[in-house]
Amino acid sequence: MKSSIAALLGAIASTLAQNTPTTQTTISDIADRATTVEPYSPVSNVEGLAFNRLFQVWFENIDFENAAADDNLKWLASQGIALTNLYAVTHPSEPNYCAAAGGDTFGMDNDDFQRVPANVSTIVDLLDTKYIAWGEYQEHMPYPGFEGFNYSNQETYADDYVRKHNPLILYDSVTENSMRRRQIKNFTHFQQDLANEKLPQWAFFTPNMTNDAHDTNITFAAKWLRSWISPLLTNDYFMNDTLILITFDEDRTYRKTNRIFSILLGAAVPDYLRGTEDDTFYTHYSVIATVSANWGLPSLGRWDCGANLLEIVANKTGYVNFDVDTARLRLNQTYPGPLSNGDMSKFSPDWPNPVTDAECSAGHGILDIVKRTYAGTNPSYNYTSPFPYDSKSGYNVDVTANRKRP
Repeated sequence: MKSSIAALLGAIASTLAQNTPTTQTTISDIADRATTVEPYSPVSNVEGLAFNRLFQVWFENIDFENAAADDNLKWLASQGIALTNLYAVTHPSEPNYCAAAGGDTFGMDNDDFQRVPANVSTIVDLLDTKYIAWGEYQEHMPYPGFEGFNYSNQETYADDYVRKHNPLILYDSVTENSMRRRQIKNFTHFQQDLANEKLPQWAFFTPNMTNDAHDTNITFAAKWLRSWISPLLTNDYFMNDTLILITFDEDRTYRKTNRIFSILLGAAVPDYLRGTEDDTFYTHYSVIATVSANWGLPSLGRWDCGANLLEIVANKTGYVNFDVDTARLRLNQTYPGPLSNGDMSKFSPDWPNPVTDAECSAGHGILDIVKRTYAGTNPSYNYTSPFPYDSKSGYNVDVTANRKRP
């Protein structure tokens, strides 16, 4: 009897959504907010060089070889471009999602409840300079802008939506703005936006903990992905000038290189490139840099500044990417920072300063608010590098890079 009561209490506890490390929101509170918080779905039509929409769909913790061998991912790769040299930037999951939004890990080496201060800009600040509509779609997120640590499946009490897989919710510059919070929605809202033809031009999709392979495997996740995305690939509105990136947050085996299998799909992929491979060196930071180059946006002045551009955009701008010798590249750790708890990096109380006076790979300089916020400071790292390194801690200092040969 005692064990049954304990199990029931544990199940109830797992339904609670943690708003901060010390306080919780009840299921009743969540239900109330789900009926009162309205999603916000802005639209825009800003023309880009190579695509007019970029949608990212992230999966979890699969080694390159296992993903590349999956039959469903092979089929999807045949419809687009397989990126065979794209790297996650560290371990575990959360710092990679953080990097995808803000161009830095800030030393994060954990999946804890994290908040990045409001004076740190993100990709949405770049998009907002040209009023490019953006949004996130997080499967089973209970209501728009939910800031809790997790939201469990209400039937099985298994992990479902988790904060650590939501890039923008980590940033106070997003969550302190109620309109921005309402642009972070769930998959039901995606279906509504699709039906109402109100999709944004930039969107980040995270499936739940079952469908993203975290609590299952690549066979299950790739089968789910193919069934979910196949109808979208025949939807004229969804596909119109759209580039879709299918990727993973990190590999599973930490002693490996953290190379992750990725695919570009969509009508923005030229017909002659379908079924091909691109072996250019990329990281998660390359996606931010590519967005900036595609729409003529500035840089955050962090690791997006020097990151290689996806070739389909680099070829439009004339930018020559770097060949990076990955033999000594180690992206399984990270440099010191204020979000470290000492597991795979060292704690430092200092938030890193971005570069403020570089043109960057996108060619449009640094975001104005970044230049104003950090005026008179020196950058903490050489953010113009195509890969992250830190000379003080010896992180990736032996890695070399040279411009690609024509």
